[in-house]
Amino acid sequence: MADTLNQHAPEPSGRGPSVFDLKLADLSARDPLRWLAAGWRDFVRCPRIGLFYGLCFFLMGHALVAVFRSAPAYVLALSAGFLLMGPFLCLGLYDASRALEEGRRPSLRASLMAWRPMLGTMAIFAGVLLILEMLWGRASLVVFAVTFNTMPDTAHLLQQLFSRENIEFLITYTLVGGLFAGLIFITSAISIPMILDRQSDAVSSGLTSIRASLQNPGVMLWWGALITLLVGLAMLPWFAGLFVAGPVVGHATWHAYRQIVPAA
Repeated sequence: MADTLNQHAPEPSGRGPSVFDLKLADLSARDPLRWLAAGWRDFVRCPRIGLFYGLCFFLMGHALVAVFRSAPAYVLALSAGFLLMGPFLCLGLYDASRALEEGRRPSLRASLMAWRPMLGTMAIFAGVLLILEMLWGRASLVVFAVTFNTMPDTAHLLQQLFSRENIEFLITYTLVGGLFAGLIFITSAISIPMILDRQSDAVSSGLTSIRASLQNPGVMLWWGALITLLVGLAMLPWFAGLFVAGPVVGHATWHAYRQIVPAA
């Protein structure tokens, strides 16, 4: 009798599927352009929400200018704030895109409250990115300290930094900035949309984002370069372009996530 019961007893469930078991999509070079086109369509469908977040990006740009004038050594590190704060600020845009996708009417109030169900997870993920940001800032200061005996005069900063005598500084500074920007990007490329959509934990979401980047390195590099180009161009006319470029990229990131990670 005992043997019969043992034969029919259920097997232990174990730990369940790992985040590494989640199958991710293979991408093509045209996909980032499709994401931007979808992002533009979402922006046109809910322009008031997009312009509100565009205003936030606009104000962030002017904050960057203020830092440049007072503490130029922190400029490159603070520019990571767009990579650090951008995904969290775009959370409301992800929520709006999800509402459109589900046939619901997007709401600015709902987008502003989208973070509440996953507050703890978002705090952990923000802490990870903040550590990377602080390391970037420290590394930037070290490069400045090694190169210059004193801080360059802010009145002629660009002329001094881009002079031939400082070419090694520019190369080192750019490489250091590129390394940390890359780490922040691959960690947050699709992680926050995944947290919003699946209520997943910070570690699983970050690892999935890294997996997606490693699985499609060329496409994700192209996507990151495209974002950088669009944001850079949007910053030229006194950051006015961020009113549109910021929310379009935010909506597009939701569509990137939707294609990369299969529906739950």
